[in-house]
Amino acid sequence: MFKLTSLNLNGIRSAATKGLQEWVAESMPDCICVQELKAQAADLRGRFESMAGHKGYFQFAGKKGYSGVGIYTRHEPSDVIVGYGSSEFDAEGRYVELRFDRPGRRHSPKLSIISCYFPSGSSGEERQAAKFRFLAELYPHLAALKRCGGDSREFVLCGDINIAHQEIDLKNFKGNKKNSGFLPEERAWMTELLRDAELAAEAADALSQGKGGGMVDVYRRLHPATTGEAYTWWSNRGQAYAKNVGWRLDYHLATPAFGATARSAAIHKAQRFSDHAPLTIEYDWTL
Repeated sequence: MFKLTSLNLNGIRSAATKGLQEWVAESMPDCICVQELKAQAADLRGRFESMAGHKGYFQFAGKKGYSGVGIYTRHEPSDVIVGYGSSEFDAEGRYVELRFDRPGRRHSPKLSIISCYFPSGSSGEERQAAKFRFLAELYPHLAALKRCGGDSREFVLCGDINIAHQEIDLKNFKGNKKNSGFLPEERAWMTELLRDAELAAEAADALSQGKGGGMVDVYRRLHPATTGEAYTWWSNRGQAYAKNVGWRLDYHLATPAFGATARSAAIHKAQRFSDHAPLTIEYDWTL
């Protein structure tokens, strides 16, 4: 089984003081995708370049103390892709992709693991507009990745998506319909990305044909109706965590063939490393 975790750290140095490294050593995922490092390369040097025997690969933001993503892995990647070619968002440290391409693998010879941190629009109209630009850029990038020069590529994008897709994905959906993270336009983007997954399993280029993204929300594939158990983020205000007034903002978004191999999902809430909880999914897959 391939064990894959996603976690927004809200600062890697802060998360480390709360037992992150010990938990990784105990839970031993094959890969852990992290977001919001809030650190630069110099801050990680000698401390966080690896974690519990997992080697780290990162994209840092140009702005200090801001954003940043990474993937820690027990397996050697065949290639490392830092950024997705955006003139605007690569400077914000939002995308790193590890490729585990194995010509003789029976599942699929091409596989990518992506750690991605979507912008938040909660600070105001300017950042919400940036978030919409990010969504508009990412969709065709995923289409191109899926086509992979004519050969099919399986992949899973893990990360803090900053979108609650359905009403069951947050506690107070009625009061948040006009708030960033639950706006109709954001939810429609997610719906389109996930549309026609069964069709996409047969047509790898469904994205480019305008037939919907054909991606799979892996947690919802395993748990289609959970509510409070599904939340992965809680505000630091008003005892939101204690009262479980949360949102489901952290996802595994996979190509259909890879998503179909998911066997179990767990959200770790026994120990808090940040305002997000780790989401771990096990796949019947061999790297």
